[in-house]
This record gives sequence, C-alpha cells and structure tokens, in this order.
Amino acid sequence: MSPYDAQMYQVKRRFRSEFVPIRNLQYHVQVWGEPSPDKTPLVMVHGWMDVAASYQFVVDAFSQAHYIIAPDWRGYGRTPAGQVDNFWFPDYMADLDFLLDHYAPEQPVNLVGHSLGGNVVMLYAGVRPQRVRRLINLEGFGMPATRPDQAPGRYAKWMDELKKLHRGELEMRAYDDISGVARRLMKTNPRLSQDKADWLALQWAQQDDNGKWSVMGQAAHKVASAHLYQVEEVLALYRRLDMPVLAVEASDNSLDLWWKGKFTLDQYHERIQNVSNLEIGRVDDAGHMMHHDQPEVLAALIERFIV
Repeated sequence: MSPYDAQMYQVKRRFRSEFVPIRNLQYHVQVWGEPSPDKTPLVMVHGWMDVAASYQFVVDAFSQAHYIIAPDWRGYGRTPAGQVDNFWFPDYMADLDFLLDHYAPEQPVNLVGHSLGGNVVMLYAGVRPQRVRRLINLEGFGMPATRPDQAPGRYAKWMDELKKLHRGELEMRAYDDISGVARRLMKTNPRLSQDKADWLALQWAQQDDNGKWSVMGQAAHKVASAHLYQVEEVLALYRRLDMPVLAVEASDNSLDLWWKGKFTLDQYHERIQNVSNLEIGRVDDAGHMMHHDQPEVLAALIERFIV
C-alpha cells in the first residue's frame, strides 16, 4: 500500500460492479449487499457531474446492511453516453424504469435521489407511483419557472451550445495528477476532508493515455436543455405521489447561491406542498453535497424513514 492509499478513506462496505443492458447502453451499477425476500431494495441515484460511488460514505454509515442499487447515469462514471451530443431529462426517467425492471420487477423499492437525481425520482414516482414504497429527495429542488416567450432564446442557446461542444469548447478540464482532482473537489466543497477527497477522486476521474486525469462525465452534460422547465407539469406529477416522501435540505441555502433570487427556497417549499404525504428533513452543518458532509446524519435520516 502506498502512503497515498494509506491516508485515503477506508471503505467499510465494499460494492460490486454490474453491467446491465438498458436501452442500448451497458449501464454500470454499483451494488452493496444481497437481495433477500425480507429486504426492500434501496435504489440511490446521483446528481449532475457525480457518480454512484459518491454514496459510499452514507452506505458505510448505515447501522445495518441493506441491499443497495446505485447506477451511474448515462454519460457518467462507467456508463457510456452512446452516440449523443446532449441529454434529455426524460431519458433518466426511462433508464430508471428499465433499471427497476431488472432489479425489482415485482416489488416496490425505497428510492433516493440527490440533486438532479432528486428531480428524477420525484417525477418518476409521479409517473409510476406503484413502483416506489418510500421516496427520499435530497435537494432535488427543480428549476425556476419559465414563460412561453422564452422559447426562442432557449432553442437558440441550445443550438449555440451544441456548436461549442462540437468545436471542442465545452471539454472537461484535465488535471496533471489525481491529487489535482482531489483539490478541485475540496475547493468546490470546503467541508470535504482530505481522506474522502482522495478516495472520491479515484471514483470521479480517470487517467487518459497522456497521463492526464479527467472527470468521468461527458462534456455534453453542459449543454443547456432545449426544453423550458414546465412548473405546472411538475406539480401535476407531485400531486400523484401517494407514498411517504422525505424532502431533505442542507443548512446551507444553495438556491440563493445558484439562482440569485430567480428561484428561492420559499418557492420550492410552496411547490413541495403539492405532495400529500410529505416530511421535510434538515441536515445541519452541510452544503448541497450533504452525503459527503454529514453521511452519518443522512444515513440515520434515511434508515428511520424506510423502516
């Protein structure tokens, strides 16, 4: 073991990698534990520019062993993107549906999603409520409301960014060594400890033939969606959620940081009241990456809710 490895976060519960054929892609899925008739599968999906391995700290903090299924979304981690130059939100929902067909065809699951993944699970469960026993949304806030007259500008932005992508102007940054990736993670999240950053960097990035390290996320994820966010559609799906829903927030208000008043926490709280069986949880001393900042607290919240 190298000195670098010795100082790295030490995993307590090891995962195994599986590759599942989903919609012409070989989906990489990390699995902890074994299926059992008395265990409800716990499905955990990650956010934008993240990977399934990001949940490792929470998995290690659980008080008991669970059967956990965590995919790398298309174009992230070890799941290929296919021959595409942009990503459509409904694809994540359909991929999740196929994933549940494979792992839990005859039973509802406990479903967790963070950020982009939180938005996916909220919408998916509104389409397929019978497939979800308990739903946990980790800061999947949604997006600011839009107006129809924004459509011309949005389509133009989408096409312009596609051209930037094909000109190589939206490439992922390369780092000289893996420690550079770890430093980037810690800069983005000052609460992230060195040992966790070192471990995450190896899950989050890969080395190319020139010895450079790059994040395992396709640059096409940076291309703006061609579609405007339709709040009324979202609320219609929220109103179909008939399972218990836990919406977890970090003490840091990320919405103010991201949207500068265009979309506020109060507006999110107003929208989420359309969910009939709702509980709001809070993780103190944490930012948006709460599963890194306070994995023990989050693990306890999740376990209490899915019992």
